[in-house]
Amino acid sequence: MFSKKIGANILLLLVYIATFSQSYSQEEDSTLKAFNRAIEIRYHNPDSTLYLLEKVYKESLIKGDTLRAVNALLEMPNIDGQLIDYSKTYDDLWQALFLSENLNDPKLTASIYCYLGRVHSYFKRKEKAFQYLNTALNLKKDLVQKNILDKSELTYNYYTILATHRETNQHVLGRKYLDSCLLYVKPSNSPIAITYLKFEEAFILLKENKFNEALALFNEIEPWFIKKRPSYLVLVYTYWGDTFKAMNQNKNCENMYHKALDISKTYNSHKDFTVLIHERLSDFYLEHGNYKKSYVYLKNAKNLDALFFDSRSEKNKSFLGIRDEYRIEKERQEKVIQKQRLAQLEQEDKISLLQRIILLGSLIFGVLIGLIYVKQLRIKHKAEKSLIRKNKRLEIQKAKELLELKNKELAASALQLVEKDEFLRQLKNNLKENKSSATNTEINKVIKSISISNDQSWEEFKLRFTAVNEKFYKKLTSQFPKLSQGDQKICALIKLNFSSKDMARLLGISVESVHTTRYRLRKKMGLPRSTNLENFIASI
Repeated sequence: MFSKKIGANILLLLVYIATFSQSYSQEEDSTLKAFNRAIEIRYHNPDSTLYLLEKVYKESLIKGDTLRAVNALLEMPNIDGQLIDYSKTYDDLWQALFLSENLNDPKLTASIYCYLGRVHSYFKRKEKAFQYLNTALNLKKDLVQKNILDKSELTYNYYTILATHRETNQHVLGRKYLDSCLLYVKPSNSPIAITYLKFEEAFILLKENKFNEALALFNEIEPWFIKKRPSYLVLVYTYWGDTFKAMNQNKNCENMYHKALDISKTYNSHKDFTVLIHERLSDFYLEHGNYKKSYVYLKNAKNLDALFFDSRSEKNKSFLGIRDEYRIEKERQEKVIQKQRLAQLEQEDKISLLQRIILLGSLIFGVLIGLIYVKQLRIKHKAEKSLIRKNKRLEIQKAKELLELKNKELAASALQLVEKDEFLRQLKNNLKENKSSATNTEINKVIKSISISNDQSWEEFKLRFTAVNEKFYKKLTSQFPKLSQGDQKICALIKLNFSSKDMARLLGISVESVHTTRYRLRKKMGLPRSTNLENFIASI
């Protein structure tokens, strides 16, 4: 009996899982169908397309399908552009950029930047427009270099830059990017791209005064646009009319401008471009003396321009005052994601929720322990570093004190040498004066031994000074290699703070000779008068 109940429960569970999977699959299919239907009717029924895309976007967010939500957002600018709702276009694109951050998809990010560049170009923000367009192009180039994308993928990016140059009337640069498009496009796989590129080439030929070639291209591409994308004929007929005007075919020119307006009205598209058409018609009628019609179309152009592009327009004033929408949108989306996350957690099993809480607690505890450990290590390292610095300072101080002590000993030794030399000099003089009491040979022998002893004393002093002030001697000889031994002696005595009088006594010369030697020493060292010799030598 018990086993039958278990079997029945398992059967019910399997039925529930199968039903849930089927319903989820149906929901998934309905979202995909809605998206495909929106793509199918986007050029013929923009209002219905927007409704379907909004539905796909919201349902995809609920299901956690971020990629489809972003793709739905990226289709909206095409429709919003036709309806001249650039403010919504701008918001949708920043929202798409925010959502795409978690997808780590450079190709998708490039598409968003491309759209942002186009939106800025509509408001003549050329610098910002090309900044976004070039960012998108560089992202794609990086993927091509990594062999993630085929080179033909660059065609669309070059095309958007080409179209922007057309809108800013820079056909020379446009020709450059048209050549790039033709270099990368694959005609067999991209018949749509080829048609659009032919339209751009027709425009460039018009600007290059190659009117017959331009007319031939307009005639060639018209059937495709009538069949595939009739709303784009607003642009085709406008530039076709410009070609007729340049050829003085006035009737054909007038007809083309009116056909462009009719297409815009029929498909409710490219309303912003109709401003330019009304201006063209106003100029056309003015040239032919029909002032009434010229005034009417000029007035229409001014009204439409104010509606679509003036900062006072309700549709566009929020866009023209572009703020940090990305940050605002990001905060709003974070709240949405948090709510979705809470909703998902509430639907999960209580045991699973408890396990996650325990795991989270363990992680937090581990992080805290880690932080405490790292903090203790830092305190320990800081104390060790402080001790090392203190010991180093003590060693340096001890070395300085030892050096000072040895230099003092050297100074005392040098003074002893002075006294010794004075004594020997006096003895020498006495011996010379009292030659009568000793033979000349014995006196000369004593005098010679006194001279040798004097030289030896100096050599001994130099060795001791060099041993104590090794770095001083090395720096002195490297900086001033032309100094003589006598100059080095003077430098050593100055280092030991000897006065000129003591130097004279030690060297057996006059004080004036010491001053002369110091002057020559300054000259050899190239020291200016403002530099104190004692301080300079002490710093070596």
